[in-house]
Amino acid sequence: MKIAVMGGDGFIGWPTSLHLSDAGHDIHILDNLSRRWIDTELGVQSLTPMDSIQERTRIWHAETGRRIHFNLIDLAKDYELLKNWLSEHRPDAVIHFAEQRAAPYSMKSDRHKNYTVNNNVSATHNLLNALTELNLDAHLIHLGTMGVYGYSTVGAAIPEGYLPVGIETSGGETVNQEILYPSNPGSIYHMTKCLDQLLFQFYAKNDGLRVTDLHQGIVWGTHTEQTRRHAQLINRFDYDGDYGTVLNRFLIQAAIGYPLTVHGTGGQTRAFIHIQDSVRCIELALKNPPARGARVEIFNQMTETHRVRDLAEMIARMSGANIAWLPNPRKEAAENELIVRNEKFRDLGLDPITLEAGLLGEIVDVAKKFAYRVDRARVPAVSAWTKDIAATINHDPEGKRLKSVS
Repeated sequence: MKIAVMGGDGFIGWPTSLHLSDAGHDIHILDNLSRRWIDTELGVQSLTPMDSIQERTRIWHAETGRRIHFNLIDLAKDYELLKNWLSEHRPDAVIHFAEQRAAPYSMKSDRHKNYTVNNNVSATHNLLNALTELNLDAHLIHLGTMGVYGYSTVGAAIPEGYLPVGIETSGGETVNQEILYPSNPGSIYHMTKCLDQLLFQFYAKNDGLRVTDLHQGIVWGTHTEQTRRHAQLINRFDYDGDYGTVLNRFLIQAAIGYPLTVHGTGGQTRAFIHIQDSVRCIELALKNPPARGARVEIFNQMTETHRVRDLAEMIARMSGANIAWLPNPRKEAAENELIVRNEKFRDLGLDPITLEAGLLGEIVDVAKKFAYRVDRARVPAVSAWTKDIAATINHDPEGKRLKSVS
């Protein structure tokens, strides 16, 4: 297939592009490289040294003989460029990663909130609008988030996208329906993913677009089979308080002798998936598209759930690291349960990778190798959800700042 990967320079987009190219597909990356500009804005860099997208694709061609094409296009702003590209190339499938992906970044300030909404919602709508205008029957696969469901405890497993409900009619009878599971976003970023859901629902119903929405858990891990093939194919790896995912951050903290930063009670239960499984799931979704005119297909793209404090304690035992219990910058419940249905991917043949000491150790080894690139001042999570919470944030978990003498 000819596949357009929107946001193919990113944390999930790059290994997905390599995985699908390796499987024989014709891959075209469309990206505005905004994640690299955000690194510059934040004054932080990927733990792993990343070459330019042009150099990465050159190395991939040298190693495999397969080409990945790169196009500098901003989906949120360059509608005519996007439409013209789609009109010329008419891909069989479009994989949409082109959204600002970090909840803490989306909550840093009013400017960051505006950027996240304008970028994410406009990118999604521009893409849907262009596909419709061109009458292009490409299968659209979107990387969403488990966060659309929220993290409240209802005592029941979260279904894959749709919730069966009974509605009482005016005549006193009960009518059964399936509705989108009620959205409960916990950040501006998560809110944009909820808005995406409604856009997909409308365009599937109104224009017959074929859409698969993947509600993904937190990604952990460093390598996929393809990124191991050459040092310059390595994926980006974020450790900072805005973009670093919790398990990867714990492992880096353990590797550099930094206390494992647990916020609040650590009772937040989250869904997780290894990066190799993430790209496998995208390929499985690609092979199993919905029919034209069908409702949006929704998968829960996760393989296991864990409490944050349990992960911290496991890694502390493994590495000898200390745990720092800090105020929570997020506005969320101190404790939550999370039971998630994920039978669809298992039925399609996914044999999930689960947390194992070997794979965790691999991340620690990578972190130690590139520890010289870590700016310890960027490790704490300090983006607060409200102004009141901001006043409680601990900016110095190591206690190394100079203190005045009273």
